[in-house]
Amino acid sequence: MRVRTLTVTGTGSVAAVPDTALVRLSAMHRARTLTEALEGAETAREAVVTAAGDLVVSTVNLSVWPFNEQGEIPGFEARHSLTIATGDLESANDLLSNLAYAVGGRLVVEGVELAVLDPSAAIAQAREAAFADARAKAELLAGLADATLGQVESVIEGGASGGMPSDGFAVMAKADVGLQPGERAISSSLTITWSLA
Repeated sequence: MRVRTLTVTGTGSVAAVPDTALVRLSAMHRARTLTEALEGAETAREAVVTAAGDLVVSTVNLSVWPFNEQGEIPGFEARHSLTIATGDLESANDLLSNLAYAVGGRLVVEGVELAVLDPSAAIAQAREAAFADARAKAELLAGLADATLGQVESVIEGGASGGMPSDGFAVMAKADVGLQPGERAISSSLTITWSLA
């Protein structure tokens, strides 16, 4: 005898406050010659590393290209792209201020990504909410079909996600920068199949 089943997808979302930041930036320098541009970008990179202190600084890319903009003497621009991971948002605020002071006009902050360092608890809550949502839908649909829910036959997770938007920054002035964490939605989706009685 063929077992009747009902398959429903449930979603759940939990708000979490970001507690860490990843700063993406470039140490750049323009000069008449390729060698001078590279040397200037290297001294800017060294200033970034010094300003970052104990934080982990990672190289992403080193690029050089010629520029010839109207009103400027032709030359080369070198950019050393880096990322700096901070342990908390207060450290990120201090870092941005220190970098602006230490590197000045050779600093380009390309973005700051705010994230939840350990989202496992929020993901678990989102899964519970997704399961409850799926069960509520399934009970309604089973009732409409004059049936009752039996045991769970399968559970397929559609994935958990947490938003990490980033904000672009131009070359920064020497001023304090305040990062407002707000909230990020950690969401989960479950597709669950029940047998019907």
